[in-house]
Amino acid sequence: MTVPERVTADWIATLANAQLMTVESRLDSEFLDEENEEKERRGDRYTLLQGPAALVNAWLRWQMVNNEARSRGLLVRHRK
Repeated sequence: MTVPERVTADWIATLANAQLMTVESRLDSEFLDEENEEKERRGDRYTLLQGPAALVNAWLRWQMVNNEARSRGLLVRHRK
């Protein structure tokens, strides 16, 4: 499944629960990759919403999908 660069509520609404969980997992992974890279670069000065656009966009895309999954009552778990 192709995830659009700009995730919207309308696009999210077209996803079945299984698709939503797949996308949520993928976007979570992408966000964590961006976040870990920024944390390594900035160290103690790391602040999510003051990071580069790629980090903030990765967070926003994941957060929108994660919120929808939770609002549908889906159990979201990730391996840490």
